[in-house]
Amino acid sequence: MTTRNQSVPSSAGTAARCEFRVGGMDCPSCADEIQRSLRTLEGVDDVQVDVVGGRVRVEYAEGKLARGDLSGAIRRVGYRVEEGEARRAVFHVAEMDCADEVRQIEDLLGRLPGVIDLQFDLIARRLIVEGSLSAAEIQRAIGELGMTARVEGEEAQAPSFWQRHGRLVMASLSGVFLLLGLTLGWAGVADAFMVPLLALSGLTGAWYIAPRAWRAARHGALDMNFLMMIAAIGAVVIGEWSEAASVVFLFSVAQVLETHSMDRARNAIKKLMDLAPTEATVLRDGREVTVPADRVEPNETIVVRPGQKIPLDGEILQGRSAINQASITGESMPVDKEPGDEVFAGSINEQGLLQIRVTKLVQDTTLARIIHAVEEAQASRAPSQSLVDRFARVYTPLVVGLAAVVFLVPPLVGWGPWETWFYRALALLVVACPCALVISTPVSLVSGLAGAARQGILIKGGLHLENIGKITTLAFDKTGTLTEGQPRVTDVIALGAEDEASVLRLTAALEHGSTHPIARAILAHAEQQAMEFPEATEFNELVGRGVEARVEGRLLTVGNERLCRERGIDARVSEILRPLEHEGKTAVTLLEGTEPLGVIAVADQPRGEAAEAMARLRRSGIGKLIMLTGDNEATAHAVADRLGLDDFHAELLPEDKVEVVRQAEARGERVAFVGDGVNDAPALAAATVGIAMGAAGTDAALETADMALMTDSLSQLSTGVRMSRKTLRIIKQNIVFSLSIKAVFVVLAVGGWATLWMAVAADMGASLAVIANGLRALRD
Repeated sequence: MTTRNQSVPSSAGTAARCEFRVGGMDCPSCADEIQRSLRTLEGVDDVQVDVVGGRVRVEYAEGKLARGDLSGAIRRVGYRVEEGEARRAVFHVAEMDCADEVRQIEDLLGRLPGVIDLQFDLIARRLIVEGSLSAAEIQRAIGELGMTARVEGEEAQAPSFWQRHGRLVMASLSGVFLLLGLTLGWAGVADAFMVPLLALSGLTGAWYIAPRAWRAARHGALDMNFLMMIAAIGAVVIGEWSEAASVVFLFSVAQVLETHSMDRARNAIKKLMDLAPTEATVLRDGREVTVPADRVEPNETIVVRPGQKIPLDGEILQGRSAINQASITGESMPVDKEPGDEVFAGSINEQGLLQIRVTKLVQDTTLARIIHAVEEAQASRAPSQSLVDRFARVYTPLVVGLAAVVFLVPPLVGWGPWETWFYRALALLVVACPCALVISTPVSLVSGLAGAARQGILIKGGLHLENIGKITTLAFDKTGTLTEGQPRVTDVIALGAEDEASVLRLTAALEHGSTHPIARAILAHAEQQAMEFPEATEFNELVGRGVEARVEGRLLTVGNERLCRERGIDARVSEILRPLEHEGKTAVTLLEGTEPLGVIAVADQPRGEAAEAMARLRRSGIGKLIMLTGDNEATAHAVADRLGLDDFHAELLPEDKVEVVRQAEARGERVAFVGDGVNDAPALAAATVGIAMGAAGTDAALETADMALMTDSLSQLSTGVRMSRKTLRIIKQNIVFSLSIKAVFVVLAVGGWATLWMAVAADMGASLAVIANGLRALRD
């Protein structure tokens, strides 16, 4: 159980976060007691208590409080803060390029006392360690693996030429020596010249492979580097110098290409980071000053000229312009903005000069939160990725055992010479390396997540990306989701001597100044028609019924059906009101005394793109579309009919929506609930996938939803479903392809039909193929 307390952030001090391991905490009341104790400290911004995990996380103002103050507050209410207080450290590991390095780090750090949890982000080369170990201890341990761990946030040294291009240089030298050696061999030159060249090819090709293989052997990790070096050394032992050099060269080239392909996936996130400018033009003391964006404080005024990117979230103070905010919301067309409108960091000012009041720090902008959410999302392991990782851990030792059997058993039973079966066992080791299988899923997932983000669709992790592709039922909130969220005039009906324009004019005069939603809808409709209406006097509000006033000397009333009943005229207008009610509309009647002059109907209209969006969702494979609303039965029925929904549930409280979702899931349906991310939070949490609409600039939506549509466009839903299902197809394709290639070449290797270089080509070719296929998820 995790409980969360949100309070107003401290006005002074640097924001900091720490975590404690707490003993003796075993119930919700314990959590409440600890929360109350910590909240008495001035400077505490947020407290999260995980009763099950025995952890307390605190966000506080570092200038006002120290860790000792926080731990003391926990001890004062009778709980143990265990020795070695838990910390969360984030490192950048430059050498972490594939799943083998991840497993080595996981195996080594996982055995160390004090390590609580490890999280890996292979794409960003990020390692997150939770526990009591210091950063220096973690760095020292990773150093034993021949890797360097830099604490994230520390300034990184620019990579040298050798660090950037060393692999390519050594692979190229290996290829040159291999080509010369093979050429001399084909020309019939003595081995005294050919063998040294092939040896040089092997040495240069293994320059980066051999150290990794040695470290893997030292720590008992059977990774692909180890398997390749065993194969190459074995080939040398039996005198197959050309085979050994070919294995090492092809493997080194494949690693260069694989790193290049992985960098393409990393660039998907880097491009998001590059969207916002690093500098801003600020008005200070009446002058324009250019400063780093992270030095700009909220409420300062920045100036953005035409063609420039907006550096920070804010509100327009002066100027009008068309803003291209496709990078944030995915909208294809620029949006007209004027004073009072919100703008986002990373969007482009296409026309006018703007003065913008900054509303958020650079690290809190909508773009920054999107980037952070994408990074966190792709760092989490989806079910398919976890399954593949577990499979690879069992698969690799089994293959090594199988290779030993292939080498030992046939010669012992007299089926052939030792050299033949030794060579076949080496080929089996090479081709059975699970690199392609392990790398296929994370590349596909990060590509799918980044591709969705480009479309203005934020998916909060691989788990949710997979779940979106599997949903069978979409449940929608009505108001503000399927409908526009504000009533509009749909019908103006004249009765008696008045025409429709006169009915609207007189009703608008009566409703002028009222704040009721129906009154605002009628006034907005009159203004759209550029209608001028007279002033009303002797205004009298009839509570629960309508309003009455004198207009142009006439005593007029606008009221609901209850007022009509009280004045005895309901039978005369019922033929008009009943059909309107069945259509989900709310009607008011204009009266002069007891004489009805006209009827005006208003309704919360379905969004313009809603019907087409529902059709696109059906084409994308969603089997059932339902609506959950607190509105009345007639209104819900009308909206459901217009949009072609399969079912609807009306007059629901928030807890009723949760119950409907749970009942559907109990029947075996996978339900996604679409709402506004705040009022519908219980249903969003209960659904298989919670989807928030219009999340740009809405902190709560970005925090609570599993998937957030950055605009109010329903059309993004089908795009998200389609991209998720495409990613799932790619993952399945990659897994099937990887296993199929392995199966075919295992048979070829055992049967003696596959050479070592063929095995390497098959293994590395499969790795590159699944990476290239995974990158397709970047595109819609």
